[in-house]
Amino acid sequence: MAWTVESYCLHTTPEKFYIEPCDVHSSVEVLVIDRVSAEMTVTGRGYVPVSADTMPICGIMGTIRLLAGMYLVVITKKTKVGDLLGHAVWKASDFDIISYKRTILHLNDDQMQDNKTFVSMINGVLHTDAFYFAADYDLTHTLQRLANTSPEFQDMSLLERADPRFVWNGHLLRDFITQPELHRFVFPVVHGFITIKSSSINGKVFDWSIISRRSCFRAGVRYYVRGVDSEGHAANFVETEQILQHNSFTASFVQTRGSIPFFWSQRPNLKYKPKPQISKTFNHFDGFQRHFDSQAILYGRQVVLNLVNQKGSEKPLELTFDKMVTSLGNGMIKYVAFDFHKECSRMRWHRLQILVDMVTEIQDEFGYFLVDADGKVLQSQEGVFRSNCMDCLDRTNVIQSLLARRSLQSQLQRVGVLHTGQKIEEQTDFEKIYKNAWADNADACAKQYAGTGALKTDFTRTGKRTLLGALMDGWNSMIRYYKNNFSDGFRQDSIDLFLGNYSVDETDWTTPLCDTKDWKFLTLPIIMVVAFSMCIICLLMAGDTWTETLAYVLFWGTASILTGGFILFNGQDFVDAPKLVQKEKQD
Repeated sequence: MAWTVESYCLHTTPEKFYIEPCDVHSSVEVLVIDRVSAEMTVTGRGYVPVSADTMPICGIMGTIRLLAGMYLVVITKKTKVGDLLGHAVWKASDFDIISYKRTILHLNDDQMQDNKTFVSMINGVLHTDAFYFAADYDLTHTLQRLANTSPEFQDMSLLERADPRFVWNGHLLRDFITQPELHRFVFPVVHGFITIKSSSINGKVFDWSIISRRSCFRAGVRYYVRGVDSEGHAANFVETEQILQHNSFTASFVQTRGSIPFFWSQRPNLKYKPKPQISKTFNHFDGFQRHFDSQAILYGRQVVLNLVNQKGSEKPLELTFDKMVTSLGNGMIKYVAFDFHKECSRMRWHRLQILVDMVTEIQDEFGYFLVDADGKVLQSQEGVFRSNCMDCLDRTNVIQSLLARRSLQSQLQRVGVLHTGQKIEEQTDFEKIYKNAWADNADACAKQYAGTGALKTDFTRTGKRTLLGALMDGWNSMIRYYKNNFSDGFRQDSIDLFLGNYSVDETDWTTPLCDTKDWKFLTLPIIMVVAFSMCIICLLMAGDTWTETLAYVLFWGTASILTGGFILFNGQDFVDAPKLVQKEKQD
């Protein structure tokens, strides 16, 4: 980029938006957006009218078309996460969605309501922790990928060179991408988790970071997005990079997580744990092969750590995954199944070392990326561990943190921070930082996908399982149950709208958000609540005889049980399902 901008001023007039860099010299150009034609041009600073209303902004997320027309989405507040390789990394903490049009009176009442809902959807996604950006650094690529790029790649704008998998404002920037002269005014924004910590061991200061990049391909919420799509994109795919900086050395270790990569679903139906369904109509092998072909190109050798249960409802998924890897016959892929819940039941969390020991030799072969101050690559990472459980959240994060610690142990010894024989676990201050950072990573990824913080983070934070941690997991599980059944349809629609999987058509007078519930949805829950309440009242306020009381209790109890059973049997009619995107429903 010709110049780096850390803040902007948004000048607004009835006809135009003027976006002016605020921290560079006066000859710099200004982005002008016509509020009528939506045309975007670049002009000189002197063209900004003095009568314009001015507000400071931190950056541009992009633009999006809703029923009322075009909207400008801007970042209004940011928090500094830290400096990565000398570049400031920011977390976007607040946003504004500004309409091009000054009025929405051209819409009818239904359209006004739908437009208001669409705006709230975009707001909901924007305020889902957490979006990160850097004005002069490419956060979408790992250090190893950046080290293996051409001079032509380095000369590209951040927008041109970004990995599209991790650019969450890619759809919002679609109009900017086609005009290279506008690239300097925008930057790619990643979604996931970033922490940058400065630490000291043996008096030697080093910087340590975690960057988790959540893919915007096949993105969504827990139960409505599972498995893989026809292009090979796995649900809830996250690339996590752990970075170490000390003196002239920089090292990184990369892992990935993603849903079991064939066609399966697990639609909410009011049951606590819906039964997973493997599709009988899709070509599993095609999507599976596409997924691992792309993974091998991007990361090299693959060790698949499948942490699902090897009995019960999860067993068919484990058996199919194993069978698919065997059928693929690719020497680049090694499959390792580890029944996490069985091995660690009854608080036997020390047994996780069994899995770590199983892959120790492979992890040493994979190594990590290491570069010196001159940019000379001293070592490359030859492969990655691709971990998954059912959600790729709780069990997965625990295992990733253990493997990352092993790699960091080797890196710290290599660069001279740790003495021979010293262990990270013995460095009390840093160990606390390390565990909390990985637990925060788990919570961030879990909130984005499942709606709550992660489970099992007491082990990640303290190294042991506690009763309080188990109780907190129970609480989070109840919240997940409610959200997965009664609010995730709306959240899925919001993500699809934000990412461009659904596009609003201003000329379409239908209301896609209209939800016409039949009589069952409206009346049966009321009947069940009334019947259950009457049953309790009859128990508390006994009649003249015990037979009379028993008769009332049996009547109202039977009514509540039958109604509840009918609701549960027809559970999919009562959950909050997505309304905007109906493609690729894997029932």
